[in-house]
Amino acid sequence: MTRATLNDIVLADSDTTVVVEGNHYFPKDSVNWQYFTSTELTTGCPWKGTATYYSVSVGGQELQNIAWTYLEPKEAAAEIAEHVAFYPQITVR
Repeated sequence: MTRATLNDIVLADSDTTVVVEGNHYFPKDSVNWQYFTSTELTTGCPWKGTATYYSVSVGGQELQNIAWTYLEPKEAAAEIAEHVAFYPQITVR
């Protein structure tokens, strides 16, 4: 089981993450969405496509643009469609 946490709060929990470039991508249905807010930020990756971002708020702490997803990944990254990944400030074990 792989779990993403911030201050001992579980943000995502799954036994079916996909690891790409060292990041665990969690299926969207394993994410505790009550802690997430979508943001306007997008970035591009030549082989994955356009990433959209989320901020996370837990116990008064808010981390901006800390999680991302590829809503319509390119074919080479199709396995991470409908998945969410986190920057290292979020503990993933």
